[in-house]
Amino acid sequence: MPRVADQALPLQDWTVLSLRPRGQHAGLRAAAARNGARLLAVSPIAIAHLDDARTRHDLHAALAADLVLFTSANAVRAAAALGPLMARRGQRWLAVGAGTRRALARAGIDAISPTRMDSEGLLGLPQLEYVLGKRIGLVTAPGGRGVLAPALAARGATVLRANVYARTAVALPARQREALDAALQRPARVLLALSSGEALDALLAQAAAPGLRKAAVVAASERLAEMARAAGFRRIAIAASARPAALLHAAADAFG
Repeated sequence: MPRVADQALPLQDWTVLSLRPRGQHAGLRAAAARNGARLLAVSPIAIAHLDDARTRHDLHAALAADLVLFTSANAVRAAAALGPLMARRGQRWLAVGAGTRRALARAGIDAISPTRMDSEGLLGLPQLEYVLGKRIGLVTAPGGRGVLAPALAARGATVLRANVYARTAVALPARQREALDAALQRPARVLLALSSGEALDALLAQAAAPGLRKAAVVAASERLAEMARAAGFRRIAIAASARPAALLHAAADAFG
């Protein structure tokens, strides 16, 4: 019987393509290594914190709402950069997932997050089921989870949106382009970890490698999977959440 150390890991010799912003690849890198894969960090978007009168006004209003909802850890960091986060008596604070909840905890806020870590999971929380007449602060960025505000408004809530950061497309350095082209010489062993539609659009706008759409995709939601299909990808799996472990677990099941 072969020793455990001699057994192939689920994604042995695969390359996991991470599109997360620069400096935010560590979790996916560790998850890839646990599955026998290497990570290729390609950052086609950057995170820019917003700090102007409109942003501060909108954030002040959002943080005073009956419920305060953060859509990402980046939103937490950007909001905290504008001033300390403090929960008011009777408020409920919600996070889209465990990573956002942990970011709020580091800022001193006890928040609730759904098991299903996406917009649909948030909308399924009991705290958001009956919101007629309530004010909900949505701390987020332009674009992204566009289903939340309309769905909450349809339930009778007043949504106070605060865009506290922005995702901006950035040009890939030559070394990243070269590394991507080299990895796509074997596209059957490339896995695109997809947790942002904006990142996918930014990559496709500047990546001309013919093998890209032959890569496998693991998407953090059905919405992102549909974006990948529309872009021409055909090998697609859907993860339970955007957490690195969930993405790699779904990929291992589907492709490993």
